[in-house]
Amino acid sequence: MSPDSVGFAIVLLATVMLIGKFLRVKVPFIQKLLLPSSIVAGFVGLLLGPEITGRMGSALGVEWLSDGGFFTEDIVEIWSALPGLLISVVFATLFLGSRIPSPKRVAKLAGPQLSIGIAYGSGQYVIGILIGLLILSPFFGLEPFYGGLLEIAFEGGHGTAAGMAPAFDDMGIPEATDLALAMATVGLVSGIIIGVAVINWGVRTGRTEVLEKIEDQSASELRGLYSDDETVYAGRMTARPGSIEPLTLHVAVIGLAIIIGWLMLEGLVLVEDALWGQPDSAWVGEGEEGMTLLGYVPLFPLAMLGGVVIQLFLDRTGNDKLLDAELMQRIQGLALDILIVAALSTISLAVVAEFWQAFVFLSAAGIVFCTVMLLYFTPRIIPQFWLERGIADFGQSMGVTATGLALLRVADPNDESPALEAFGYKQLAFEPIFGGGLITAISIPVMVAVGNVYIVLIPMAVLFVLALTGGIIYHRGVRSGRWTDPSVEEAKEMD
Repeated sequence: MSPDSVGFAIVLLATVMLIGKFLRVKVPFIQKLLLPSSIVAGFVGLLLGPEITGRMGSALGVEWLSDGGFFTEDIVEIWSALPGLLISVVFATLFLGSRIPSPKRVAKLAGPQLSIGIAYGSGQYVIGILIGLLILSPFFGLEPFYGGLLEIAFEGGHGTAAGMAPAFDDMGIPEATDLALAMATVGLVSGIIIGVAVINWGVRTGRTEVLEKIEDQSASELRGLYSDDETVYAGRMTARPGSIEPLTLHVAVIGLAIIIGWLMLEGLVLVEDALWGQPDSAWVGEGEEGMTLLGYVPLFPLAMLGGVVIQLFLDRTGNDKLLDAELMQRIQGLALDILIVAALSTISLAVVAEFWQAFVFLSAAGIVFCTVMLLYFTPRIIPQFWLERGIADFGQSMGVTATGLALLRVADPNDESPALEAFGYKQLAFEPIFGGGLITAISIPVMVAVGNVYIVLIPMAVLFVLALTGGIIYHRGVRSGRWTDPSVEEAKEMD
């Protein structure tokens, strides 16, 4: 694949993004749905790509459309690699440019958010394995551990599903990869559709605390543009362009944060190899093979930790003004827009037919479970800004972290609530465990190795109950005045 192909793929992606923005400006239906231009562009790319236009070209005998639709196979391949790269950029910027808050604020904001996140992750294992035990195994002859694919596909998303392929191959179930990818696709699409519908419902019923009612928004707001009499700044100049362009400085720091995260990940892998990852490891018996667990941990949560390390260093040395939070948000927004368009444009729709029973039952159960979590339990756990803060976890639990961030951008486009901050704090504890973390990596291998799904089902059921109970108790304590919550205080300031 030549550098020219990579460059042209990026240029073509930018063109698709521009088409998405044009449709947002011109189509009232899209405006009323509050769809960001990146999501619109993603569906345009999907429509024009190999999965829809390409298949139509094959069916109609139009040879030049059959390979990649209006795109070539090289372009689609390049686009499909972008989300896994850019998600690290998105998370590396979360804490850069702003002083790291006190541990007390972190605990208060992340506490209920973590309860919701753990409930989503553990609950998907409970629901999925129960579907495997009660439906897939007795009626369709599938092993009940296939139910564990629900969390891998919905909470982990396409990247985690693809990353588990070597483990599935080693276990003799290579079809699990295709099934997980198909479920991740339906989770991603349904998550966006349901999430946007819930946001619209929240706006119209007064349950959102940031967005105004649709009918009260100006024409420029609906079109996603600023009016001529509005003055909005993209960021603050922190370096003189004669020495280094400020944007260049910020991008360089993001790169350093990702490198630090990569070094952390490599360190974890080395520790694993020394203890249990290789045949000659310390905890591996003679003649036994090692087991890969930490190798499946994704890079982006550690890239976020790399950003925290850099910001803590800047805070401690009195150089916290070197980076600007708003400029970091612009870089984050650019990466997120590209990520969303590339991810949606390259969704695979080819493997749904195979293993349709597991696909249908697990997908339906996952959609219902996540929707109930959002609409019933989230308002009873998060004291304030429950829709803004809950929609990100809902989106993450049905596709990828980028889906949650995309929905959060719809619900809180100008970052006026503590939703993004709380979500980022939660990720510090959540991502190393669920959604591509340790439990995601070892759940099915453990069930297959032991030959019993209850070794995962029972702990996950206990964790699910504890997460919900703890969150509800915290919510009642805030409402009764026994405890304080930063989001409640910020809501009073907004009023």
